[in-house]
Amino acid sequence: MNVLIIGAGGREYSIGMALKKDEKVEKIYFAPGNGATDMLGKNLMISDFNELADFCKENSVELTIVGPEAPLVEGIVDLFEERGLKIFGPSAQASQLEGSKIFMKNFLARHNVPTAKYIETDSLEEAYKFINSLEATIVVKADGLCGGKGVIIAQSHDEAKEAAGEMLSGNSFGDAGTSIVVEEFLDGYELSVFAICDGEDYVVLPAAQDHKRLLNNDEGPNTGGMGAYAPTPLVNDEIYAKLDTRVIIPTLEGMKNEGMPFKGVLFIGVMVVDNEPIILEYNVRFGDPECEEIMPLLKSSALDLFYKGATNDLKSLEVEFHDKYAVGVVMASKEYPYKSSVPAEIIVDDIYHEELDGNAHISYAGVTREEDGKLYATGGRVLVCVGLGDSIAEAQKRAYLLVGQVHFAGKHSRTDIAYQAL
Repeated sequence: MNVLIIGAGGREYSIGMALKKDEKVEKIYFAPGNGATDMLGKNLMISDFNELADFCKENSVELTIVGPEAPLVEGIVDLFEERGLKIFGPSAQASQLEGSKIFMKNFLARHNVPTAKYIETDSLEEAYKFINSLEATIVVKADGLCGGKGVIIAQSHDEAKEAAGEMLSGNSFGDAGTSIVVEEFLDGYELSVFAICDGEDYVVLPAAQDHKRLLNNDEGPNTGGMGAYAPTPLVNDEIYAKLDTRVIIPTLEGMKNEGMPFKGVLFIGVMVVDNEPIILEYNVRFGDPECEEIMPLLKSSALDLFYKGATNDLKSLEVEFHDKYAVGVVMASKEYPYKSSVPAEIIVDDIYHEELDGNAHISYAGVTREEDGKLYATGGRVLVCVGLGDSIAEAQKRAYLLVGQVHFAGKHSRTDIAYQAL
């Protein structure tokens, strides 16, 4: 089977790695891919959805997997399905669960899914009034897509009001922030839970925990994610059961009843407070870097998981995972997340360490391949070093051993990924 993966990051690279192991996969295409995905398949410089659909028709692409949220919100799934093509991901209507935080919060409220107390508004006066009714800390969110950066955790009422004013004026996030959500801050521990859905049935993947802050000890600014590990021991069978009955089942039933059955990855941002899972947010695709840890834990066929998810057939699938842990450490460019960085050649030492052979790998993200054939770090989150082990400590050790093998000017990474579990 020929497969097309939409996207250019480490998430898409890791999906490609998982598919590459499957003997049923013949060719893998990436649109647009990055400087390293050409080691797994062929990169396509096509961005127009109709042209991509034409390519799939002409090249017998039997499944398309969409990585990032923007094409989903823009309706790539609807167009492909209208053209008779199989594609894994939610419709534009269903993608509102991520595309609009206001839609998502109101959906949670309609279907009695536990979430933080909130208000949605485009009125600064209303926002101020609600902020004054809450205890600090306070969360302020832009309604639209902001590349994972549209959430401000304000430590005081004044900071929350400033954030609300900056968003509603359009200064912070443009049109994405002209309506906002203000909500109470939940004090607990955060989980990333992913359910592969086909509109009716679902498969829950091992829960992960990511590290959003730039610096050790969860200090510094928020980023797209500086590392993650899975599965996390912070989730137990009781929490999984509560997520099933209180969150996933009512969400899938609600989406179906509202005429937009959910197919694809339901990314559930969970805050556990006193052993109760409270929903922070939904996304409609894999988290990055969580995907880079979950994919290598998948023992059964990645192709079957995505194909059956796309064709409403998950009920016939048995999914298996390796009894192992994965830890991923993001290596970022010098100026991340403040501004773009000067391209820097990436040098990876030859691996002689037996412990790394077969137990660690790199998922590439912000890289380009120049005419000299060399890979260059071109800004942002450059790559993820992933270690596997029989314990979190062993997986962490291997991830950091691999970090030590990778060199480029200005590289930086956290040194405490998975510290919560350890």
